[in-house]
Amino acid sequence: MRRVSTVTVGYSAISSYSRVEILHLIQEQPRRTIGELQEATDLHPNTIREHLARLISDGFVVAEKEHRTTRGRPRVLYSAADGDATRSAVQRRKVRDAAQRGDLMRRVLTLDVPDVLETRALHQIDALVEELEDEGFDPIIDDTALTVDLTPCAHATAQADHREVLCSVHLSLLQGVLTEAGGPLAVDGMRSSCDPSVCIIQLLHAATTHD
Repeated sequence: MRRVSTVTVGYSAISSYSRVEILHLIQEQPRRTIGELQEATDLHPNTIREHLARLISDGFVVAEKEHRTTRGRPRVLYSAADGDATRSAVQRRKVRDAAQRGDLMRRVLTLDVPDVLETRALHQIDALVEELEDEGFDPIIDDTALTVDLTPCAHATAQADHREVLCSVHLSLLQGVLTEAGGPLAVDGMRSSCDPSVCIIQLLHAATTHD
């Protein structure tokens, strides 16, 4: 079954490359400080704080105070929400709400075509779709092929010079959403393409993977 979403590209937490860069740094190395991020980006500390506040409010980043055994004010450490070791209350709420809306939609539509995926996987897809819409994408989900088609990529033109970092950040975000939702689906990667506007993400189902 293919699900088509209709959404208008707008202002999202990852529409700013500075925020994407900060998030990428935090994804690569958790428990970052403002000072470390400033050194890596050359951004003003106040600008970094503003970007982090937006990333936290969207459930992408979690802040914690370090545990100190010596004198001095504890530093604030920033880590990327991954749905596992580092969990965000915001992301948890978004995932729960997406599942509830998805269940309601399925009850209202009462489609004759049976769902290909089990309930937990459907809830993962619900969370994935809503996250992608919030990020300015217009996803087409193929439940059978387990693909997420984001073509044309909403960020391919505006941020073409940073495609590698953008894709890495987006894939990590989506994996975090799937992990937080809990279920058999995971991000396998992006299908290769010579056209930068083409973006198809391949998911995998735990029941179909092999050691």
